[in-house]
Amino acid sequence: MEVGNQTQVPEFILLGLSEEADLQPLLFGLFLSMYLVTFTGNLLIILAITTDSHLHTPMYFFLSNLSFTDICFTSTTVPKMLMNIQMKKKVITYEHCITQMYFFMLFGGLDNFLLTVMAYDRFVAICHPLHYTVIMNPRLCGLLLLASLVLSFLQSLLNSLLVLPLSFCTELEISHFFCELNQVIHLACSDTFLNDLIMYLVSAALGVIPFSGILFSYIKIVSSILKISSAEGKYKAFSTCGSHLSVVSLFYGTALGVYLSSAAVENSRATAVASVMYTVATPMLNPFIYSLRNKDIKQALRKLFS
Repeated sequence: MEVGNQTQVPEFILLGLSEEADLQPLLFGLFLSMYLVTFTGNLLIILAITTDSHLHTPMYFFLSNLSFTDICFTSTTVPKMLMNIQMKKKVITYEHCITQMYFFMLFGGLDNFLLTVMAYDRFVAICHPLHYTVIMNPRLCGLLLLASLVLSFLQSLLNSLLVLPLSFCTELEISHFFCELNQVIHLACSDTFLNDLIMYLVSAALGVIPFSGILFSYIKIVSSILKISSAEGKYKAFSTCGSHLSVVSLFYGTALGVYLSSAAVENSRATAVASVMYTVATPMLNPFIYSLRNKDIKQALRKLFS
């Protein structure tokens, strides 16, 4: 095989979810609809929170940032996919591929950390209600957000920089609708041991540590709720974290499903289809989960529209 330096690589080929010509208009309409719903729904959540002074609390501060992150997360992949379908081409330049990969990991990691921070916020609210305003002060909230940004930035920058020295073969087809790190690395002709090692270590750390934090928080939350004597008190306490628990289950459930399916079935096209769940479907469903299960958000949305 002919080997070329990364600076000589003109473009990668994104094979997408299907190569059937008849399915392209259907895929375009479906993903355009999902993207518009995601963008509009999360934007409404942000506007409702910023315009209603009653929602200027730590929980809704993190929720507005989660909604913004979901918009950015989806925007890194879907618009390029829609453009390729519309223009009937499947190419993405080397520079755009690296850039897309970087921002996908950045906002995906930020999503992950924000869900962890929100779990900690619910832990403090339910387990230490009398000290909630003291502990979750604006300074701590800002620091938690900054820490999430810095950690996401570092992990995405590290993985992206490690791709730059790689040399690529002439076969540059990616069986996905975006530049996914694992598939890009495995297209390289040079040694990828360090890339694989760092990728799996970072993925394990980003998966295990935040999820452990969420799990610990909810174990403490459930323990505190069970100590409440009245059924009404238990329901009220649980309702404050029900939406977040639903989003966490959806995010980690779909991501874990994609990981297990890719490990069990060596079919990258099937993995690409499964990854739609956490890359597109989850950010689209988050606004519905928070608005349908939250009276404060409903009231803020009514004020916004009125």
